[in-house]
Amino acid sequence: MNHLGRLFLFAAALVFAVPTFADTIDIGPKIGAKIPTAFAARDQKDVAKNFTDITGSKGVVIAFVRSAKWCPYCQAQLKDLQAIAGALSERGYPMVSLSYDPPDILAGFAEKTGITYTMLSDKGSVIIDAFDIRDPQYKEGSFAYGVPKPAIFIIDKAGTVRAKLAEDGYKTRPQIASIVTAVENLSK
Repeated sequence: MNHLGRLFLFAAALVFAVPTFADTIDIGPKIGAKIPTAFAARDQKDVAKNFTDITGSKGVVIAFVRSAKWCPYCQAQLKDLQAIAGALSERGYPMVSLSYDPPDILAGFAEKTGITYTMLSDKGSVIIDAFDIRDPQYKEGSFAYGVPKPAIFIIDKAGTVRAKLAEDGYKTRPQIASIVTAVENLSK
């Protein structure tokens, strides 16, 4: 069995073995809708990126996270996503994370943890706001002002949302097996 097959079986086993305690929520652009056209960010190497730059042969998986600097739930999720980044990319959907963190914070976290996928910095939370997923509980002046509600969007090459995963609250994140399954279902 090849690497991707083993990963898929592992992911499928996790779906059935790991209980989910959070409620899923529907935030941001609807499935079937085009993503907002305002998509300009800088990666962890401080290189400008637009939607075309981050898209693979079929699309992209974007994980919106609160912060690689101070959010332990995001830090754990970002590390977990590394485990499936290669398999997703092989399917034509590269893994990308996006937060309001500046590029130097993302670079330090990527270096420390061995993350090789693209991490995007959304200065001023422009993309987060365009997706309408800014967490309203943080007011201007708060260190967390501008963070998104954590969510994962699977977007095709044309910029259409094909799947999304989000949980209510910031402590529980979609299982990585759910992301793999969603990409697998799109690849059929």
